[in-house]
Amino acid sequence: MTEQLIDKFNRVVDYVRISVTDRCDFRCVYCMAEDMVFAPRSEILTLEEIQLIAQAFVELGVSKIRLTGGEPLVRKGITQLVAGVSQLPGLNELNMTTNGSQLTQQAAALKQGGLNRLNISLDSLQPEKFKQLTRTGELQTVLDGILYAQAQGFDDIKINSVILKGRNDDEILDLIEFIRAQQLGISFIEEMPLGEIEEHDRALTFMSSAEIREIIAQKYPLVASEETSGGPSRYWHFADGHNSRVGFISPHSHNFCGECNRVRITAQGRLLLCLGNEHSIDLKTVVRHYPGELEPVKQAIREAMDLKPERHHFDLGSEVQILRFMNSTGG
Repeated sequence: MTEQLIDKFNRVVDYVRISVTDRCDFRCVYCMAEDMVFAPRSEILTLEEIQLIAQAFVELGVSKIRLTGGEPLVRKGITQLVAGVSQLPGLNELNMTTNGSQLTQQAAALKQGGLNRLNISLDSLQPEKFKQLTRTGELQTVLDGILYAQAQGFDDIKINSVILKGRNDDEILDLIEFIRAQQLGISFIEEMPLGEIEEHDRALTFMSSAEIREIIAQKYPLVASEETSGGPSRYWHFADGHNSRVGFISPHSHNFCGECNRVRITAQGRLLLCLGNEHSIDLKTVVRHYPGELEPVKQAIREAMDLKPERHHFDLGSEVQILRFMNSTGG
């Protein structure tokens, strides 16, 4: 019988998100500061170390892995990593979250290498606003990447959108029209208070999932679904029968801690037990002290399960308690 990772609150951990880099070709205003200082490359896990850690997790019962960043597609050798991890016996899903900027160059190789699903960040359909929110991104490049990725035949492609009040909340229905026209899914994500930012006041721009649903329902009534993708999204369907799915990730207004089945590996090799807490262990030291050995890594992971906290305590009205940015955490 396959071993399982179970924390002290009896939650089974079967999903790990692995950040392959803290670097990104965008500078999204809710994700990082404009002038970021990235980790030295020597502190970042090598592709071989990531492969070893992924194998350890799968042998411990993890059936779903998502590769994240930063922007995972700026990591040299990413398609080879995908091809290696996808072959791990027992892994059911290998997915990726990306900003879409590199998809026209790499989507075909990713699909051929065994990547199952893509989540693509898209917060605006207006070129100038897209540039303001990403600081460096070109909207058309991302739209072209989405179309190209669709043509490769991935099992599923979903859009992720962070809605900021007064910034892009006027585009909620435009994004809904877009995903309906393109036969895509979408998840709306409440902004998470990770890292000190000066670009906007998170308390003022916060928009809850319920507020977004109310705007959508003005034109497209939604019906709650019991469906799950194994992640934090709660899903709704269109009452008119359209097959696109709408998800809401609500760490503030409706936290999902009670069913949390996830842990994260940062680009620097820390096993992070909770997105909203600093409970973690240093796996990089383990893999570098025991190069190529699986059992020490597996034992460190087993022991870490007792550190997984019951819940996070995000508070938009207080000082930032989690100083690491989302690009360092893994999106």
